[in-house]
Amino acid sequence: MAAQVQPFVVPTDAELLQAQADLWRHSLDYLKSMSLKCVVELGIPTAIHRLGGSASLPTLISELSLPSAKQPFLGRIMRLLAATGAFTTVNSTEVMYGLTPLSYLLVDGISADNHMNHAPFLFTCTSKYYVDLAMGLANWLKKEEKTPPFDHFHGATLFEESMKSIDPEFHETTMQALLVHDNFGVDIGLRDFREVFEPIKSLTDCCYHGDGYMAKAIAKAFPHMKVTHLDLPQEISKIPADGVVNYVGGDMFKSIPPAQVVTLKLVLHHWSDEACVKILSNCRTAIPPRDKGGKVLISDILLDPASGELFQTYLLMDVCMMLMKEGRQRTEDDFRKLFAKAGFSDYKVLKKWGARGVFEVYP
Repeated sequence: MAAQVQPFVVPTDAELLQAQADLWRHSLDYLKSMSLKCVVELGIPTAIHRLGGSASLPTLISELSLPSAKQPFLGRIMRLLAATGAFTTVNSTEVMYGLTPLSYLLVDGISADNHMNHAPFLFTCTSKYYVDLAMGLANWLKKEEKTPPFDHFHGATLFEESMKSIDPEFHETTMQALLVHDNFGVDIGLRDFREVFEPIKSLTDCCYHGDGYMAKAIAKAFPHMKVTHLDLPQEISKIPADGVVNYVGGDMFKSIPPAQVVTLKLVLHHWSDEACVKILSNCRTAIPPRDKGGKVLISDILLDPASGELFQTYLLMDVCMMLMKEGRQRTEDDFRKLFAKAGFSDYKVLKKWGARGVFEVYP
C-alpha cells in the first residue's frame, strides 16, 4: 500500500517570521567562513597567541599595522566569530578577544607536538575554485555528467599535476591542506589506541599523497614493529630514507605490501564504492588470516545521525567530497557493505573518535 501523503499545513504567523530569520541565516552562513578566512589572512589568531592569549581591538590594530579607521569594522567581524565559537570574549574595561581550540588550530608558528596549522585547509575550502564549484552546482546537476564537479568546471583534478599546471600556488595550498587533514590526530590516536598497536609485528600504512608522517610516528612509538609506508612513487621520492620505515612507491589499486596489519587513514572517503572495494580487496590479499593477527585498521569519517551537532559537519564534508572527488562520507551500514563485497568476514567499530570512526576489519 502506498504511503499516505500528508497535506501541507500552512505555517502560522510566528512560524513564518521564524522561517524568514532562518532563511537569512542559511543565505548568509558563508560569511562565517569568509570572515574566518579574513582574520587568518590578517594574522589575528597568531597575533593573539603572540600577545599572551588575549588582546583588545586597539592592540590588534596596532600589532598588525592596520588602519585605525578600520577598527569598528574589524570589531564587527570579530563579534560574529566570537558568537560562533571561533574566539572568546572577555569583558573588562574593554572587550578582549581570546583563542578557542578552533582558532588555536589556525595559529602559525607553534612547535608543540599536538599542533598543526590548519590554515591551508581553510584557504582551500574558501578559495575561488571551491566557491565557483558551489555556485555552479545546479548547472552540473542538469547535465549528463559523470566527472566530479571540480574536474568538470576547472578542467583539472584536485591534488594532481593537472591542477598544478593551472595554478601552482593553489595546488601547493591544497597539498598542505591534505597533509594537515590526514596527519592531524595521529599522535593522539597512537596514545588512545596503544593497546591495539602493541601486539602488531608488521604494518603497512597506505596513503594518498602523504609524507610518511603516520608511518614514522608508528615506528617511533612502537620500535619493535616493521613499518612500511605505501604511497604514489612521486610522493615517496620526496621522503628521505631514514633506515626505520620501508618506503614503497606503488599503487594501492594494484597491490599492497604484505603485513600483519594494513592501515587506511582517511583514504576511503576520497573514492567511489567500486574503488573502495578494490582497495579493500587488495588489503585482504596483503594480510594473513585472522587467527594470525591479520586485520585492516580503518579511520574514516563515520556518518551518524545520532551524533548531534557533528552530524551537520559530516554532511558538509560529504557534499565537499561530492564536489571535489568521486568519494563520499559513509554510514556504518555503508562500510559494512563495502567490507562484505571485498570478502571480509567481520568487523567491529573500536571507537567513535572525534568526527571519525575507527574500524577493525577481519579477513
